[in-house]
Amino acid sequence: MRKLILIAAAAALLGGPAIAQYNNNSGNRSTATGIAGGAATGAIIGGPLGAGVGAVVGGAIGGALAPPPPKVVTLVEQMPPPPSVVVQERIVVGKPLPETVVLTPIPEAPQYSVAVVNDQRVIADPRSRTVVQILN
Repeated sequence: MRKLILIAAAAALLGGPAIAQYNNNSGNRSTATGIAGGAATGAIIGGPLGAGVGAVVGGAIGGALAPPPPKVVTLVEQMPPPPSVVVQERIVVGKPLPETVVLTPIPEAPQYSVAVVNDQRVIADPRSRTVVQILN
């Protein structure tokens, strides 16, 4: 069991940055790319068992970092901004927003919400509150 945990951690550390970089340039293929990249990294580190663990970890990482489609970004840029909330925490893609931040649904894209945090528009997943993109 300990070996399995080490393999999963190594796959996440080694595969995550490359997968994230590729995801930022490839639209909505991120989960599939994450699975493939994680499986490859896991196979290198731990053989067949590592490939399975890496695929799961890579899929989770790839799915979490998927940027919204350009249509959603355009909708957010065109809608009136909600009031800005000031927080001390650094807002980072892939991390959840603090509970003090109110998310405003995007009617045309209910799988995304928007907030303005520290004067920056943020697109987030409303279920997990995870930041998927920060607009300048």
